[in-house]
Amino acid sequence: MEHFLTNLILILAIFGLVLFFVNKFLRKWLNVEKKELFSNHFVNEKHKKMDWTVRITFIVVMLVGFFFNVSEDPSKHIWLLQPHVLMLGLIIVTELVRIIMEKRYAANKNDYIFTAVQLVVISTFLIAMFSTDFFGLLAW
Repeated sequence: MEHFLTNLILILAIFGLVLFFVNKFLRKWLNVEKKELFSNHFVNEKHKKMDWTVRITFIVVMLVGFFFNVSEDPSKHIWLLQPHVLMLGLIIVTELVRIIMEKRYAANKNDYIFTAVQLVVISTFLIAMFSTDFFGLLAW
């Protein structure tokens, strides 16, 4: 267990550093302002409404999926309704909405490029983590 936690922390630290330097490079190259960490930055009210619609929809789908999968035999669980798959879908859909809204309405037209590259980097990492059992850490 100690070996697992050490490797997991190492993998997350490396990913965090890569993401930090990619963001720093992109901000300078695209002349994009740094946004506050863990804040909802909405381009306009339309973006805010669309974002909350997506979030509420995913919450409903997650609850329905939970009750459906709990009532089924574990071997018959629908993978698309698993919480980690739905959370990845939520991240992708909310960021796609942000990209579209930034492309259409943002004052700095490079904001959407920054967000798109961030989405690709984070999605690639998460898909790699889950498809490889955390890079082999969960393969006992």
